[in-house]
Amino acid sequence: MTPDELFLHADAALRDVIDRIDPADFSAPVPQEWSQLESPTLRGILGSHAYDEAWIPDVIAGRAAADGDPLADADLLGDDPIASYTALNDAAGAAVRMGDFAETFRFTYGDYPAAEGFAHLATYRAFQAYSIAKHFGIPFHLSPELIAGLNEHVVPNADEWRQWGVFPPAIEPPADADEETRLLCAVGYWVP
Repeated sequence: MTPDELFLHADAALRDVIDRIDPADFSAPVPQEWSQLESPTLRGILGSHAYDEAWIPDVIAGRAAADGDPLADADLLGDDPIASYTALNDAAGAAVRMGDFAETFRFTYGDYPAAEGFAHLATYRAFQAYSIAKHFGIPFHLSPELIAGLNEHVVPNADEWRQWGVFPPAIEPPADADEETRLLCAVGYWVP
């Protein structure tokens, strides 16, 4: 699987979960480690994902927020947060499918080759999809294709990225663990 295909699978997984969020849960608190906000809510997390989706066309073109951030104070969710997110997700996916990528993706935390940049973007989406679904009781499993792509592009970097605070400590998988559980244990996200 190519890195851009990994991104598209992870982006689809997150969208699948967001499409099934009950709007009544928007004000529900979420774990503090999901956000830098003082009192994060599900709507706040959705806003972070909307912002991230809105930046995809610029990121893959090699632009960075340091060059100017017109989205910094924008209300990207409006009155219909899920529909707003969906529109941004559609635009991000379309930009990636065009296949015209800068050699370097410029994130707020550093510059990375496009292949690694796509792995970063996929990591955020895939494991948030799992975490949101688990936290709010939404039936969800990572697809076999996404599991394979994450095992190829993310797991080999897990120990290094763990040192940066991306992943919590690895978890010993149960003896009868399936592929999804083994992946989630390798990156420290599995919750029984």
